[in-house]
Formats: sequence, structure tokens, C-alpha cells
Amino acid sequence: MRIAQITFAAALLFASVAFSAPISYLANLNGANESPATPSLGTGFADVTIDLFAHTMRVQVSFSGLLTGNTAAHIHCCTLVPGAGTAGVATVTPTFTGFPGGVTSGTYDNTFDMTLASSYNPAFVSANGGTTASAEAVLTAGMAAGQTYLNIHTTTFPGGEIRGFLVPAVPEPSTLLLAGAALASLTLLRRRRQA
Repeated sequence: MRIAQITFAAALLFASVAFSAPISYLANLNGANESPATPSLGTGFADVTIDLFAHTMRVQVSFSGLLTGNTAAHIHCCTLVPGAGTAGVATVTPTFTGFPGGVTSGTYDNTFDMTLASSYNPAFVSANGGTTASAEAVLTAGMAAGQTYLNIHTTTFPGGEIRGFLVPAVPEPSTLLLAGAALASLTLLRRRRQA
């Protein structure tokens, strides 16, 4: 019986580690993804990593080929339909803190503390429970549901020149390994109990 208890505890530990790992969302940014679509040949890529345990959001963006200098970049949430439509700005306005401005190409990498009001658009916080905790919950749920997008605005396209909906990245092999080990341990425990 002691071995079964240890196996069960190990399974719970592996499962909690596997499922508390940071979650990455990716987006390919282009003019065709805007609403309405733009004729821009600009492109970009975004990697947004949410760490629910640390309450952080890392935003990495690279972009090039914009028709004119950019004026803003941020995440919008939450559209009514996953992968389509428009929504209000969820993150800091008018643009991500430290995002390169007035340029047609660039890179960006910043980690936001999602417990701070300065990481959000105040209107998003007010419309979603009035606290940073409730805003974080709505934003992360919107990402998981495919109802958030990142876009870059320019002087030519003030409503947004390029954008892309954030979609979950394929889990890292280490996360899959931990989840597999947890499931294998639970299966072993179940078989021992049935025997």
C-alpha cells in the first residue's frame, strides 16, 4: 500500500508541474488578418507566454515591411467568435511599454507583471470585474479560447496595419514528458488497485 501512495503522490506532483508550466501563444501578423483586411505587405510574428503561477506575460514581437511608421501595438480581447472579429484593447495603451515607435520594422521583448494595473488598458479592467485579478482571468481565458489578437497600428492604418490571432503553441517535449509520466503513474496505480 505504501508504494501505491508514493506512486499517487508522484503522479500528482508530475501533473501539477506539467499543468502549471507557462503557456505560449503564437501569432502570424499580416494585413490580410486585419479587420478589414489591409493591402500591407508587412509581416510579423508574436510569441506571448503566460505564466499563471508567476502572474507574468512575456510579449515577444518581430515585424517588418510596414508601409509607414508604427503608432501602437497591443493585445485586443475578447472577440465574440474565436479567430474573427474585433475587440477592445486589453493591454496597456496606447502601446506596449517600450515598444519601438515610428518605425517600419523592429523587435520587442518585454515581460509584464499581470498583477499591476499598468499592464492593462484601464477600460478593460473596469469592464471585466474591476480588478487586475479579474482582468488577468478574462485575458487568459480569451487567449485559451482563441478570442485575442495582437496588432500593430501605423499612421497609414490607424485601426491596425497587421494583426494575428494568438493560438496555443505546441507543448514543449518536457511538458509532454511530465504529463505522460503522470498519466502512466495514475494508470499503474489504478491497475494495482484493481488487482
